[in-house]
Amino acid sequence: MFVNEILLRRKNKVIIERGYETNPNNQYIITIMKNIEALGYTFSKALFEVLQTLNKEELQKFYLELVPMLKKLVGADVVYKPMYPDFPVSVMEADYIDLFVNAMVHYWSAGTLYPNEEKNERLPLFDKTKIKVIDLGCKEDIQNIFNNLCQSKTSISQTDQEDLEWIFKNMQVTFPDEVPLKENAALIGKLYLENDPLATAKDIQKYFKTATDVLRLITAMSDGDISLAANTKFRSFRRKERRILLELLQGCGAIEEDMLRYKNKWIRIGERLHPTEYSEAQFGKVITAFNKLRNGIKIETFAGKVTKAIETEDYRSALMLLKKRPGELARKLDHLLRNADDKNSVINTFKDVASEASTPVLLQVKEHFAHRNEKLESRVFFPKGNLARCHCIENTLSDIDEKYCDAVVKICEDALIENYKSKDFLGKVYLSDELKRYIVPFSQRSASKTLKTIVRGSKLPIDSTTKAMRAFIWWTNMGKNKGNGRHDKGRVDLDLSAALFDENWNYMEHVSYTCLRTDRYNACHSGDIINGGPVNGDGASEFLDVDIESVVRHGARYIVYQVYSYTGQKFSDMPHAMFGWMSREDVNSGEIYEPKTVEQKMDLASQSIVCIPVIFDCVNREVIWCDMNLALNGCHSNHGGNNVESNLSGVAATCYSMVNMSKPNLYDLIDLHIRARGLRADNKEDADVIFDIDSGITPFDTEVFMGEYL
Repeated sequence: MFVNEILLRRKNKVIIERGYETNPNNQYIITIMKNIEALGYTFSKALFEVLQTLNKEELQKFYLELVPMLKKLVGADVVYKPMYPDFPVSVMEADYIDLFVNAMVHYWSAGTLYPNEEKNERLPLFDKTKIKVIDLGCKEDIQNIFNNLCQSKTSISQTDQEDLEWIFKNMQVTFPDEVPLKENAALIGKLYLENDPLATAKDIQKYFKTATDVLRLITAMSDGDISLAANTKFRSFRRKERRILLELLQGCGAIEEDMLRYKNKWIRIGERLHPTEYSEAQFGKVITAFNKLRNGIKIETFAGKVTKAIETEDYRSALMLLKKRPGELARKLDHLLRNADDKNSVINTFKDVASEASTPVLLQVKEHFAHRNEKLESRVFFPKGNLARCHCIENTLSDIDEKYCDAVVKICEDALIENYKSKDFLGKVYLSDELKRYIVPFSQRSASKTLKTIVRGSKLPIDSTTKAMRAFIWWTNMGKNKGNGRHDKGRVDLDLSAALFDENWNYMEHVSYTCLRTDRYNACHSGDIINGGPVNGDGASEFLDVDIESVVRHGARYIVYQVYSYTGQKFSDMPHAMFGWMSREDVNSGEIYEPKTVEQKMDLASQSIVCIPVIFDCVNREVIWCDMNLALNGCHSNHGGNNVESNLSGVAATCYSMVNMSKPNLYDLIDLHIRARGLRADNKEDADVIFDIDSGITPFDTEVFMGEYL
């Protein structure tokens, strides 16, 4: 079952063994198809033909396994009970006094009393929905997913890690000889050491070349942050584990400088590894390094030499040093081209070694310099780590002459094309223009678990038939309170809000528990519920509709949906919490929650209390995927708690940066591959490889791009 859950989530495929039925049960199969159509799915011809070989009992088993998986994907596995069962009509037509009284009664009852409103019969769903096709999968699909995750050149998400671990433990797969990303090497090393009782350092030494590689492995074995951005409580290791880790460290090259980068971590690790219990003959290099760290003995570093050269404006020496580490040179190009007098020397040095820099670095440097002199008010950063927290700073960078920017872009392109030429010939390739909307998956470590994987910053088109966006959240209480101490018995109060801004990010209006509706923008909230109910109960849900045309008509442009933990618990501590949205043509037809209209669903599981999942650009009719957290500034108590009013300035600045940031897109990445090792096909029928939204390799196959094409 879990194999098919992985395949459904990643590929819209399932594995079904062919049966022996000679008299096809087409009526049963069509009935199954009709039932899953309500969830937004149907079967491909290939899958239908295999199902025809199953008997009734086998079809029943398949159906009973498939439906719960599909429901979980779109969020239909829970009960949605908004405060007002006839939302949105009852909220839009109610008197403000009635809405206020109903809210107060709910608050005074600690969230146990709801308005006395009967649910009226609703019209059937009039929306025309796009059905997702479930295709026939095979074991090779699982192997390909595993290989691509192992060979990813960028960080993978928690979901990716879980899938990789499950496949390793339950399927007959082998690890590749080369693992490009050190974080993945740490995960692989952990899995190997934990699951093979005969594991030795020699078996995995090929994955660990530096002391930092070993540090990541130790962090992974301690269930810490393998990006090394956060502190880790290192566990105690068994004697066999200690010896393996020390052997790995001894087998690395020069380790002292590398260990100095994370001095405090290594000092704490030394207390767990006890290197002095062993002889100098065994681990002399390791013992010496730990001794220098503990006693503050000076260790000369590469970074120190580069910093000194730059600070003394000795750029010639800085270039000579950085030439030995092309990736570091690429990252310092902007600073060097702003400050060095001999800029031609900077360009020529980079040209000499650019092909030795990694593909992700070259792609990002290329994109940076292609947009280097654009006048943006702020710059946006997503610091390394498991928390998708966006940092914005004022853009004070001085311009760089365009000829140097163009030169860097050309050098990066040439280096990438040259590197891609060594890969297998692709044949004729069809590349859809739609891939220009989707960002290259450089860092997925903080990505949430979603219905379909979307890279942060990607812009998805809103269908022309869509009239309104209906967001929803669902959650339950906790078994015990892990919040800030203000609320007892683990009560969880999540709040769904939407803020509207104009094209210059001036605040226009908002809809939240403090303002359930706005007539101008034809938007309304289903009612503030403050109690998620029993942890294993039906839960609580809130919905929020915004009419797209009214937003544009009245001078706004962006809808920013937000989720706040009013009771202060982190989403990561909550047993159940999710967000999603539906595209609706007629908000008054069908049920309030219609699975087949769900565009995206994500689990709220970040270590934060404020989440900005998505921005809707109503002018360009685009969905801008954010999946990021907002850092609070400590002022939320001035506005009655953690809510939309408290964070308007931070939301505006963060979203401005997200909308305007420049990142490499998938179209440009694949175009470089075609120029290096393929031929362009004008239509899908003539293509050997297809890159499109709904067929072939899609933007949602992130592990393919991270593994094969980066």
